[in-house]
Amino acid sequence: MSPRQTLLRRCLAASLPLLLALPAAAQDGPASFREDFDRINGKRWFISDGWTNGPHQNCDWSQKAVRADDGILKLMYFTDPSGQGKNRCSEIQTQERYLHGTFEARVRTDHRASGLNAAFFSYIGPVHGEPHDEIDFEILTRNTSSVDVNTYVSGEPKNGAKVALDPPTDEDWHTFSFIWEPERIRWFVDGKLVHEATETLPVTAQKIFFSHWSTDVLTEWMGAFRAPQKPVALEVDWVAWTAPGEACQFPESVLCQLEN
Repeated sequence: MSPRQTLLRRCLAASLPLLLALPAAAQDGPASFREDFDRINGKRWFISDGWTNGPHQNCDWSQKAVRADDGILKLMYFTDPSGQGKNRCSEIQTQERYLHGTFEARVRTDHRASGLNAAFFSYIGPVHGEPHDEIDFEILTRNTSSVDVNTYVSGEPKNGAKVALDPPTDEDWHTFSFIWEPERIRWFVDGKLVHEATETLPVTAQKIFFSHWSTDVLTEWMGAFRAPQKPVALEVDWVAWTAPGEACQFPESVLCQLEN
């Protein structure tokens, strides 16, 4: 082997670890996904069970209130038939955290009920060792003809708006999407831009949540609590997250409509 060939081989050997590391570096961070809920994948999802989020909530999270039926995630609400206030509500969250990107879900409710909240949102907070940052779609089911959009930044509510829905969520499905970028957040309903925020935005990676809960305290916002007389549900057909900079991943995505 000539001195030139020896030098070339040594250079290639020295650079091989760096070359092998490049694909891993390119894949840092979570991968884009779409979840159709043929089952509840425990590697992706954590179900809240056995506690409440505080005295504002008059129900306990229950694993038994979360299920996947025929490709639909159902977040149930069960009224305590004894009247002793042991209502059961539902919450599911991703194991992974996501910073920026496109967050989307196709949802509906099967009821109208005062004092209940059916939500699709991203959240991180003190329980995770982080400040409270959040981006919301919240259906206050006393009025299923609108959805509240909002953010929290370090625990302070910002950028709120109420968006009209036609038809109501108890009559048909709607696709809720938000695109979170460093300089702005855009909210979409069925592909239509309905709200935008450019100031005082969340900065911390967040988990994706769905929740269905009740209150007898936050009555000015959610209405007086009236216990449903039968089990009611927030239903989710699918949910997806597309990483920042990636193109449309599936036909129903808002990104496909923005690209056209």
